[in-house]
Amino acid sequence: MRNILILTVLAVALAGCGGKRGGLSSRGPDEMNIARGAPLVVPPDFALAPPKPGAPRAVGVDAQAAAMEALFGPGVKPPPRSQAEQQLLDRAGAGNTDPAIRSQAGDPKTSVVNKGRFIADVLAAPVGARDTALASVKVPG
Repeated sequence: MRNILILTVLAVALAGCGGKRGGLSSRGPDEMNIARGAPLVVPPDFALAPPKPGAPRAVGVDAQAAAMEALFGPGVKPPPRSQAEQQLLDRAGAGNTDPAIRSQAGDPKTSVVNKGRFIADVLAAPVGARDTALASVKVPG
């Protein structure tokens, strides 16, 4: 009885491997025949101005209000912050953002943590570099 069960399972497994189904070749399906991409279109307006430091955002959409509207429908406003939440934000300095922080980040006088030569080499590598020696780490010892 046990041999018959083993032979039946083996026969079903081998039958599943035979033949081609659905017109697929041995190479697999061609992804270009499955989905067709829309043609690339040049945007009509390139008159966008870069943002000015310290200026209010051009799009004045509050992220929290937009999320509330998406979840609960139009016209819903977020509840006011509690006193504890406001104190936490004040102590964290949430309202004291420096508008020139992006220009200070690249300043040579900005103190940074030295992550080593390896990270500097990886970041300085050209885009699409395939040099495996660049990504190899040499551990001393």
